[in-house]
Amino acid sequence: MTDTLSSRSAKTGALSPRLITEIPGPESQKLHARRQATVSGGVSATFPVYAAHAHDAIIVDVDGNQFLDLTGGIGVMTIGHTNDAVVDAIAEQAAKVTHTLFAVAGYEPYIEVCELLARHTPGDFAKKSVLVNSGAEAVENAVKIARKHTGRTEIAVLHHGYHGRTNLTSAMNYNMHPYGTGFGPLAGSVHHAPNSSPFHDGLSGEEAAERTITHLEKRVGASQIACLVVEPIQGEGGFIVPAKGYLPALLKWCHDNGIVYVSDEVQSGMARTGSYFASDHFGIVPDMVTSAKGIGGGMPIAAVTGRAEIMDSSHPGGLGGTFGGNPVSCAAVVAVFSEVERLGLLAEAKRIEKTLMSGLDGLKNRFPHVADVRGIGAMIAIEFHDPATGKPSADIAKALQAYALQQGVLILTAGSFGNVLRFLPSLVITDSQLEEAVAVMAAGLESL
Repeated sequence: MTDTLSSRSAKTGALSPRLITEIPGPESQKLHARRQATVSGGVSATFPVYAAHAHDAIIVDVDGNQFLDLTGGIGVMTIGHTNDAVVDAIAEQAAKVTHTLFAVAGYEPYIEVCELLARHTPGDFAKKSVLVNSGAEAVENAVKIARKHTGRTEIAVLHHGYHGRTNLTSAMNYNMHPYGTGFGPLAGSVHHAPNSSPFHDGLSGEEAAERTITHLEKRVGASQIACLVVEPIQGEGGFIVPAKGYLPALLKWCHDNGIVYVSDEVQSGMARTGSYFASDHFGIVPDMVTSAKGIGGGMPIAAVTGRAEIMDSSHPGGLGGTFGGNPVSCAAVVAVFSEVERLGLLAEAKRIEKTLMSGLDGLKNRFPHVADVRGIGAMIAIEFHDPATGKPSADIAKALQAYALQQGVLILTAGSFGNVLRFLPSLVITDSQLEEAVAVMAAGLESL
């Protein structure tokens, strides 16, 4: 996308970072003091700044400092902050109906969202959806539905996966620390198996799949497993892209053994990878897909979409919730789908991949502490290690994150060992903004 097309960012000022105070500024410091007095300490604070307004790839804090946002609200702002069409759709729907509870008095936006999900998720079979509030809630419902459909109890997940912070999803996370620390006992019947991570294990997709399947067959037994829940590209785990052939082999094993295959696309879905859902890149058609984050354009909403016969396994009243599929959030989803088409954002994700991978590969060639650069579309990561020992280097990732903040660039860490920086920009970010971010990274590495 050209800088001219992205001139809508003029709502926030210039297209580049612009700092006018120390970070954090005085107004952010005041808000932080108020936060510490009233907000639970269990809610982390990645950056010591407080947003006042935002547009496209720019966030302006309460002190007037302007930041280039590469976090995207952890993958939520796929079409950019305060997209005009989404804002208008929210306002229009809010003036009509804000809530009835779909199970009490239905409304068209809920149905329209389910129709869009049926059309855009992988597979040409009949599909149905249930709408909920968050990614973790979607995963929980997918497990419920799979158990009901199969009559089985056990859940299989992969190493380095992340699925949420509820009791069940905390148990499904590879890193139960810190997400489940001290909150136990956590839900049982969750079984973790080795994943495919080509950079780390050097295995082909077929070899990695054989390892995963053997582990689950020996430790659990295929006949006991209701569902296998897999992120096609692992998010919190460090944007791990599996080896070619890995996911198709797992899907075939699931279908051969009556196991429901669930793609957790909460972070990788909704156009982020250059396809509506990342499963498409691997040639797989899941039985169920969970979506959230990017589908709502900043509004809280999530979904489970799957084969109609599986989704209809639940008895009436077994699925849903008071705010699930709120009409205002549904209106935002409809606008997001429309904007992805209108702005050609699938192609923009591929442009971002080309620009960002080129820049980060340049850093890899220059700095021995850069171990790997990987990802698809606008879901790219750079991993750091100690070149002498090969061990993960979380210190470098944290130091670069802190350096970037002081230059007006917001970026998140990831990885089971905290040694990865992940790029989750909106799909309307410009090439010049991406190049500026890479330049900041280069300067930070030089300073270290």
